[in-house]
Amino acid sequence: MKTRPRTRVPEAAENHSSQDRASSLTRINLGRVFRAESTNYLLLLGTTLFLVVFGLVMVLSSSSVDSYLEDAGFFGGLFRQGIFAVLGIPLMLVISRLPVTFWKRIAWPALGIASFFQCLVIFTPLGVTVAGNTNWLSIAGVQFQPSEAIKVALVIWLGVILAQKKDKLDDWRHVYIPVFGVGGGAVMLVMIGGDLGTVIIMAGILFGALFFAGLRLRMLALPLIVGAVAGILLAISSENRMTRILSFAAEGCDEVKGTISAACWQPLHGTWALANGGVFGVGLGNSKAKWSWLPAADNDYIFAIIGEELGLIGCIVVLLMFVLLAFAFIRIMRGTANMQIKVTTAAVMVWIIGQALVNIGVVLGVLPVLGVPLPLISAGGTALLTTLAAIGVVLSFARSDHNLSEDAKTRDPAAAPARPAPVGAAPKRGTTR
Repeated sequence: MKTRPRTRVPEAAENHSSQDRASSLTRINLGRVFRAESTNYLLLLGTTLFLVVFGLVMVLSSSSVDSYLEDAGFFGGLFRQGIFAVLGIPLMLVISRLPVTFWKRIAWPALGIASFFQCLVIFTPLGVTVAGNTNWLSIAGVQFQPSEAIKVALVIWLGVILAQKKDKLDDWRHVYIPVFGVGGGAVMLVMIGGDLGTVIIMAGILFGALFFAGLRLRMLALPLIVGAVAGILLAISSENRMTRILSFAAEGCDEVKGTISAACWQPLHGTWALANGGVFGVGLGNSKAKWSWLPAADNDYIFAIIGEELGLIGCIVVLLMFVLLAFAFIRIMRGTANMQIKVTTAAVMVWIIGQALVNIGVVLGVLPVLGVPLPLISAGGTALLTTLAAIGVVLSFARSDHNLSEDAKTRDPAAAPARPAPVGAAPKRGTTR
């Protein structure tokens, strides 16, 4: 039997082979970076971007008159909101690239820093009072709401804490002390500032996170009673809030004879704007209520302008988009076994969807005026940035879960069967014939 002599592979062939391997590795790495995202990721991202763009259009329409009267031109409100949208969307996309472990590391520092800035609001002259609520911080001429940052920090922190306590949720000490001791303390800082609407949303975040973490309902009874008492005390501590609540409960702002009271002016004109829109609306930009008749037309009552200009159909579209947003959150929650991802996603869902329902309920007249904006649509830079940041956190969860499942399929031999060798393949060089 003769053996073919081994021949030395030329150096150029070796270099070519190494270059092929390097090119293959590069393609694999780029594939990991630009891999296709999950359906949940794209659904949440697409719905969010639609609501932001729709919000910019409605802010332009609802704020044009007031912006012109403030010598900022008809597009002043759009430019202000557009700046925050241009900053917030890339911020959301950057946050969506961060791993789950990153949120574990920053949960406590984020809540501490946000609470520190809220302390500056209520305990220093830097706090600014607007409409009876001390909820703004002014530093170097820039005003923002630390309470919105507390919302983001709180949803991240709740996910981390409840994931650590998932096996001890039957013990009230492992629930009440961290969640209502630390998280409730952060809510208390906002309560001291007098912002009842924000306090209600933040309380909903706390209870929503506990509910979706699997806490027994009987353990929520005592905190609910304490929270209700605290809310009543906060309501009666302000004459402005009591006037709005009493006008809603007693008068109902239904009397249109004679002079309209200050407390009923806004809800009445909001109702009239919705009635004026009918089914199809008066057309984009043709609202009459925005001509200084409806206060906060581009913020708390922007849903009334949507109803007037786009009619019942426009209102239904907005409602359906928030339903789609909730559907995306629920899909992400159902698709994960990670308690941190589940709780934080649930808390963000309760925040955004709950706040949207409260805002729409106020405009429809089924709730008293609470001063809560419509998420992603109403004018307000801090609210838009923090809401997009919170959605970015959930996007990072959706992306991390999808990548883990894809990597598991890649590593599983059963998922990727070996490719059979071609029939009649030539023997390797240097083998014995």
